[in-house]
Amino acid sequence: MFNKAALVAFSLIAMACGQQVGTLTTETHPALPWQKCTTSGGCVTQSSGKVVLDSNWRWLHSTKDTTNCYTGNTWDATLCPDGTTCAANCALDGADYSGTYGITTSGNALTLKFVTSSAQKNIGSRVYLMASDTSYQMFKLLNQEFTFDVDVSNLPCGLNGALYFSQMDADGGMAKYPTNKAGAKYGTGYCDSQCPRDIKFINGVANSVGWTPSSSDVNAGTGQYGTCCNEMDIWEANNNAAAFTPHPCTTGAQSRCEGDACGGSDDRYGSVCDPDGCDFNSYRMGAPNFYGQGKTVDTTKKFTVVTQFITDDGTANGNLKEIRRIYVQNGQVIQNSNVNVPGMSSSYNSITEQFCDDQKAAFGDTTSFQDKGGLAGIGKGMATGMVLVLSVWDDHAVNMLWLDSDYPTTADPSAPGVARGSCPTTSGVPTDIESSEANSSVTFSNIRFGDIGSTFSGSSSTGGGSTSAPAGTSTTRPVGTTTTPAPAATQTKYGQCGGQGWTGPTACASGSSCKVSNPYYSQCL
Repeated sequence: MFNKAALVAFSLIAMACGQQVGTLTTETHPALPWQKCTTSGGCVTQSSGKVVLDSNWRWLHSTKDTTNCYTGNTWDATLCPDGTTCAANCALDGADYSGTYGITTSGNALTLKFVTSSAQKNIGSRVYLMASDTSYQMFKLLNQEFTFDVDVSNLPCGLNGALYFSQMDADGGMAKYPTNKAGAKYGTGYCDSQCPRDIKFINGVANSVGWTPSSSDVNAGTGQYGTCCNEMDIWEANNNAAAFTPHPCTTGAQSRCEGDACGGSDDRYGSVCDPDGCDFNSYRMGAPNFYGQGKTVDTTKKFTVVTQFITDDGTANGNLKEIRRIYVQNGQVIQNSNVNVPGMSSSYNSITEQFCDDQKAAFGDTTSFQDKGGLAGIGKGMATGMVLVLSVWDDHAVNMLWLDSDYPTTADPSAPGVARGSCPTTSGVPTDIESSEANSSVTFSNIRFGDIGSTFSGSSSTGGGSTSAPAGTSTTRPVGTTTTPAPAATQTKYGQCGGQGWTGPTACASGSSCKVSNPYYSQCL
């Protein structure tokens, strides 16, 4: 929901994004195998999977020697008098993933450490899943589900272990922009729905013209240009709060913006992208006892996150109409929490156009999500293909309060949509947590992708969690809605209809039938 690129502190003396390729450090991508699944054939390991570090974190130096092109939060004026000259003069080098950046893999698990101290101090990181050493893995999400295991037990207030999809170019922009000689092999071509202006190179040239060093981050700044594209936030979370959020852009794929057209503090909604998205955060949606330490989804232990992308015709050629969330922990399938917000139906537990319309009205938020294309807009990006991004970061703008605390801090915490998590409003200050929480980390593992119902198993759970509202929040419901989601004799399409231990409805709504995904879970499809 907020600018992941612009808000991460990167603290190596010369970290920046370049377009030429250096030869001082060999680039070796850590292996990260994942699985592709079908309902008929099970899951098959993709052993070619690897991760690559985003170019914004890398050492950028002169092509002739080791002179830094970017130091602290300023460019070298001699090497970078303009963007094109800078691209020719500066080389992007390989990375020491574990020693410098705290990025390690083991089997199918990826761990991202928050702070790593070596010769210099590194804060946060961002990596992409690769199909080969020169190309990102492209995922087409429509009528599919994406599943992964995550351990956020060591990720406290103020931090964000994020997993999301961005509509980047598979080659990192090399084909489109010939001055980009580094490409996906060196993590180039990033974009997201915040149209970040902190990216050092965009469209093959340096973003050095008009560069303004950050007043709150000694290693960051903003340039004249930003880089925009569709973004699907599968997972933005720590051990206190979590959200999943689609962010459409009218331009869809990666495009460059300039100045105010990138959005930002002066005109947040002036860009081609929706910065807010339509989010589902269980705490914010009225279920404070669903996600967190010792709660229904217990963040002191590893768990599985399943996200399903439902189309209107049940095929990959249809239009995106719903984004559903399921959890699995300790062998139990946990359905997503139901909404408990005045003015919204208590039957909601997924993202649909109606959910988004009602949420924006109930919270008094802007309709930027709808204005920039809604689910149909983000669905077009999913049909084209998107790149998997994994990161850990802290927030120099608003201390991650938008995710895990009361935000805006000037609003009444009892007002609908303000309370987003249990963290205090004093938490998440980067200068504090970069010291006190330096050893924090997030681990993503067991990534699976494929047919709906093919990527997970587990016995059924009553799920949903408590819908008790935060203290001071009204639990009054609109006339005509029920206070609890009572089981019906007929299950709705895409709902659970069977499996060992299942006690709910087994008959499916007209137009769907109960399909067995595994011995523990059947779904109306």
